[in-house]
Amino acid sequence: MIVTRRDSLGFLLLFVAPGVYLAGSPVRAVQAQTQIVADWRTGLTIHGYDPVAYFAEAAPVFGLPKFEHAFGGAVWRFRNAGNRAAFIADPAVYVPRFGGYDPIAMARGVAVPGNPSVWLVFAERLYLFHGYETREAFRRDPRRAIAAAAEKWPGVMATLLP
Repeated sequence: MIVTRRDSLGFLLLFVAPGVYLAGSPVRAVQAQTQIVADWRTGLTIHGYDPVAYFAEAAPVFGLPKFEHAFGGAVWRFRNAGNRAAFIADPAVYVPRFGGYDPIAMARGVAVPGNPSVWLVFAERLYLFHGYETREAFRRDPRRAIAAAAEKWPGVMATLLP
């Protein structure tokens, strides 16, 4: 099941149920559901940044239109064909945790889209943050921040569903 709606910030919210097959790839559920934030004007996730580059190059790198892939009802861009292939093989590895929402805001029960330029990879997962302050708060105790965000995640998602 895929449900979409626009929130007050102009982002297209995409809800993907676990086990659903999208674009030929199975979605591995990390939580009860995965929600991906995408720009409603372009359909791009992470503002067009390559999600694999955060791991492969340890930097946010813009993807190219010629290396796009539709997944989860949104468009993902990649720097090269190899990064696109890695994502297609296992998207759950590369999709930002909490769908791209800031985990510190999520821990407070608020859905705030993360900034793709303010990021961190922790325990082999990508996290996006609204600002540098929330990234630093996460760094102080990432396990606690993740646990608090995971606890609030289902309730926050329920408020976002139409």
